Amino acid sequence: MPHAIEYERFGGPEVLEYVEIPYALPGPGQAVVEVRAAGVNPIDWKIRARLRPSGEITEPRRLGSDAAGVITMVGPGVEHWEVGDEVIVANATGAYATELAIDVTRLTRKPAGVTFEQAAAIPVPVGTAHQVLTSMGVGEGTTLLWHAGSGAVGQAAIQLARRAGATVIATASEHNHQHLRDLGAIPVAYGDGLADRVRAAAPQGIDVAIDAIGSTEAIEVSKELVGDGDRIATIVLGRQAADLGIRAWSGGSPVPLTPEELALRFDAVALAAGLAAKGEFVLEVAHRYPLVDAAEAHRQSETGHVRGKIVLLP
Repeated sequence: MPHAIEYERFGGPEVLEYVEIPYALPGPGQAVVEVRAAGVNPIDWKIRARLRPSGEITEPRRLGSDAAGVITMVGPGVEHWEVGDEVIVANATGAYATELAIDVTRLTRKPAGVTFEQAAAIPVPVGTAHQVLTSMGVGEGTTLLWHAGSGAVGQAAIQLARRAGATVIATASEHNHQHLRDLGAIPVAYGDGLADRVRAAAPQGIDVAIDAIGSTEAIEVSKELVGDGDRIATIVLGRQAADLGIRAWSGGSPVPLTPEELALRFDAVALAAGLAAKGEFVLEVAHRYPLVDAAEAHRQSETGHVRGKIVLLP
């Protein structure tokens, strides 16, 4: 029997249950994907813990939006996809499962040179980074300050910004600095004196600052160094962005993504997968857990000290 992770009440990781589910059947325009790896994103546990609004629970809920696997069935009207195709799943509902039925519009072909674990690490982190960098106009000649460079979104942002011709200053704990250098960033440590360290690293000044950590320090330093709120953005403090006078995407923002922003996020999946297949994009998988241990994966994610991506293996 197939299995999935569900929860029937808000709370800590202990509310997650490993349960049997009915076999998936594809509807029109859908395919059934046998999941080989599912990505864990911070938004997953924030919804589970009710740190992000999601409505009352009236029936068991499932988690997970990122996955990679193999098509086992196709539904009516599906073209260009066949049983056996290896795919990346983006924007799913219930990817913490051994199989799921998904609209084929949410599938991207997985290159042979990318593992299922790496593929499951792509959609939310890389999609977020690509959309935010594009929306903020980061490109040739830009000097970018990215707060929290060692996480999955930060690592993607560093690589994409560098490919676009930007200089990237990235904050991180010191033990992650060499890895960020390897990705092309100039790392600086958190803590007292951050603004001065950033000035020393970027004497030409900072053009754009993006907060991926949600700390008071990140916002205050960004305002000090950039000034213009239109050139400062957050992906974790969306609900506070208007009061802070900065821009926001996701992170609890009451403003939904536009169709154009959603398209940027989806297009990033194929972009990153293609680059990774050629060895030109790093997708770091930090921790691997069996699907049954999803609660432990959430506990790890909640520490806020994950370098790269956590994946579940059904």
